[in-house]
Amino acid sequence: MSKKVLILSGSPRIGGNSDLLCDEFMKGAIESGNDVEKINVSKKNINYCKGCYYCQTHNGECAIKDDMAEILQKIIDADVLVLASPVYFYSIDAQLKALIDRTVARWTEVKNKSFYYIATCADSKDGLDRTIECFRGYADCVNGAKECGIIYGYGVYQKGEIKDKPAMKEAYEMGKSVKG
Repeated sequence: MSKKVLILSGSPRIGGNSDLLCDEFMKGAIESGNDVEKINVSKKNINYCKGCYYCQTHNGECAIKDDMAEILQKIIDADVLVLASPVYFYSIDAQLKALIDRTVARWTEVKNKSFYYIATCADSKDGLDRTIECFRGYADCVNGAKECGIIYGYGVYQKGEIKDKPAMKEAYEMGKSVKG
């Protein structure tokens, strides 16, 4: 049985290093017979959470009317979540962080997910630790979350540099390992 895989590419650079790794993960996951969707978060209209808690008194409906309601439903419906981000000052980028924060509207419905993380940086592999911890911080709030794999894309800065790195094959193989 195939799984619903949702890839959330936080990169503001379409075709950037973390985005390319998402594409490789997607290729592998599709080849394994999964239903895969990739969302380029930067192409979506997602405002930041204002902490108003309108959602708590309106059945999870957010006071902000943007693309997040549709994306949140896809997150809830997915079996597998792939969170991907370039490293910005040793953390995830603002685009993906805004999306994660906005899941608060229905966060108790986000449950039983397999998580995969993709992160890229110009620094060494050690430069990815805090970013991975940010991903894990979100997963820690998801009931039944299971960490299944991490792709470390390091030593890359210019768009496309990742193409010559082992992380490309690792992303493909990790995607291919997602099976029902």
